[in-house]
Amino acid sequence: MKIWVDADACPVVIKEVLFKAVQRVQVPLTLVANRPVPIPPSSWITFVQVAAGLDVADNEIVTRLVAGDLVITADIPLAAEVIAKGAHAITPRGELYSADNIRERLSMRNFMDNLRVGGIETGGPPPFAAGDKQTFANQLDRFLTRHIGNIKKNQAARPKE
Repeated sequence: MKIWVDADACPVVIKEVLFKAVQRVQVPLTLVANRPVPIPPSSWITFVQVAAGLDVADNEIVTRLVAGDLVITADIPLAAEVIAKGAHAITPRGELYSADNIRERLSMRNFMDNLRVGGIETGGPPPFAAGDKQTFANQLDRFLTRHIGNIKKNQAARPKE
């Protein structure tokens, strides 16, 4: 298992939670963004910079991930692709996307997008709050705890990039 981060829009506090978690459980973490993102020195943490452009980072993540990987993203279309490939997705606010809920989330996102295109002001997500950090950290911890046995087994079998 590997953790991928759609890092362009990921809050710094969430990246910090991830940095600590991967050091603790020794799972590879790769941040993907179209601008430089500072990362701490660690053999578990890497950064991939992609060209600027719509969905370039998303496409890079989808191309590289394998079934069982975890992607941190607020991008619902990316999460849908991740789920379709047999991987997992968690939002920076701690919501776990699944095959059971991703279609509904994608439909709602598309509906809201159509309203915005039609000139209707729909607002945006609420500001990121301290409670969101804790919710994310709890969800990540639950996920890693559930998958920790598979993590070590899959690391040995995973091809090197």
